[in-house]
Amino acid sequence: MQEKLEALCEFLQEAKDVGDLQTATERLRDHYRIAHIVYHWVNSAGERFGAGTYSQDWVDRYVEKDYLRMDPVILGCLQRFNPVDWKELDWSSRAARAFFREAIEFGVGNQGLSIPIRGPAGQFALFTASDNCDDYGWSAFVDENMRDLMIIAHEFNKKALEFEQGGDSAPSPALSPRELAAMTYLAKGMSRAQAAVEMEISEHTLRVYIEAARHKLGALNTTHAVARALSRGLIVV
Repeated sequence: MQEKLEALCEFLQEAKDVGDLQTATERLRDHYRIAHIVYHWVNSAGERFGAGTYSQDWVDRYVEKDYLRMDPVILGCLQRFNPVDWKELDWSSRAARAFFREAIEFGVGNQGLSIPIRGPAGQFALFTASDNCDDYGWSAFVDENMRDLMIIAHEFNKKALEFEQGGDSAPSPALSPRELAAMTYLAKGMSRAQAAVEMEISEHTLRVYIEAARHKLGALNTTHAVARALSRGLIVV
């Protein structure tokens, strides 16, 4: 198991773009045999990016309802520097309890551990592991894996900072080849599932490329991003 974890860390260290970060979350989820692994960060320009294994339905719902503004995990971790078990957070309000019930319905899990990370120039990130289990099982998982999870969290953030500081995959006005491909397939009228098949990647990974392209283009949603990519001549259909 430890050798496999080391191999996953090596894969992460060699990541070339946000799509590789997405693949790393999927491999880590499978390695730990838990429901989800998610890495979300806000760069120094205030742009948000994410890689993780939550369902597309939950991601869409989260954005639609603007849950970022009231998510107890986000709000609680903004005030902390050490890893936070979700049970330690304030779920006392009616809105927070309703949010948590809905998250469970969408498969997020009833247990979670989030590791806040702070980088230069206001960069902030969260690395989260979550699962469906009882308190005893979750406590045992955290006790056994906390140290490795903290190391992995900082490896994710180190790579994200490399992207931001000028790597070929850093957020910039130019779209990467994978982002261009994703936009092109969507512009041709393909569904996300069809586009993922054409690109030979998972829908989760496709989502990462689409979101990265949307942020770079300053678009409000995916349709807006495709329209901007077409109007700027970045893609041709």
